[in-house]
Amino acid sequence: MARAEALNAYRALLRATRKSFAGDTPMLKGSAAEVRKKFEENRHVTSDVEIQRLLEEAREAALFITQMIVQAKLNSRGGYEVKADKDHAGATLEVPSEELLPKS
Repeated sequence: MARAEALNAYRALLRATRKSFAGDTPMLKGSAAEVRKKFEENRHVTSDVEIQRLLEEAREAALFITQMIVQAKLNSRGGYEVKADKDHAGATLEVPSEELLPKS
């Protein structure tokens, strides 16, 4: 049972990253590698309590990625656009302040 749940959580995380990072190959590859790494690190966990905790973390991560991450895309005017969809309803957009943005 835990194996099937782990596989479902793994697939849900990969789906979330594919949706959130569509068109961004470096982020897609990096996020898939990170998901794989985390699951591999915990492959030999046998405690039912620990397995359930890890599965809950994976479910929360998939939800967070789906609902809270939106990528801005460069538009033809040289600015960035954010197109939120129904998964982001009710979320607050946070734009970094000038102090946090890298100087070019």
